[in-house]
Amino acid sequence: MISAIVYQLTRNLTPEQIKEGGFQDYFMDHTTSIYPVDASGVPFNAGGLAVTGDPLADLHEDLAAEQKARVTYDNILRYADDPDVRDPIKFLRQREVVHYQRFGEALRIATDNLNSDNFYEMNPAFDKQP
Repeated sequence: MISAIVYQLTRNLTPEQIKEGGFQDYFMDHTTSIYPVDASGVPFNAGGLAVTGDPLADLHEDLAAEQKARVTYDNILRYADDPDVRDPIKFLRQREVVHYQRFGEALRIATDNLNSDNFYEMNPAFDKQP
């Protein structure tokens, strides 16, 4: 969605506006097409999707990812003043909050169903209970 918003905001820029906005490097490679990159220009890749196969570790990773996304949306909202940008960002931010809550509930369910002496001793999805 963020890439689509960027496209909508940039598709009709003049060459002067592109240069003035510091958008020329991106424009040279991608014109105004959707190409997911972070604010530093680093492209999205699956390397950021950390999974271990251990439900506890993975749920903690999921919780962290939701909070990081929320912070990104908070930062966008600090700078954006266009309601057509702010409204979908607010929706995405709220979605991250709900995801965080659901992952928290899943973590509580997982930990409630484990032997508390074994939380850090084994991978509950793989290792057999002693």
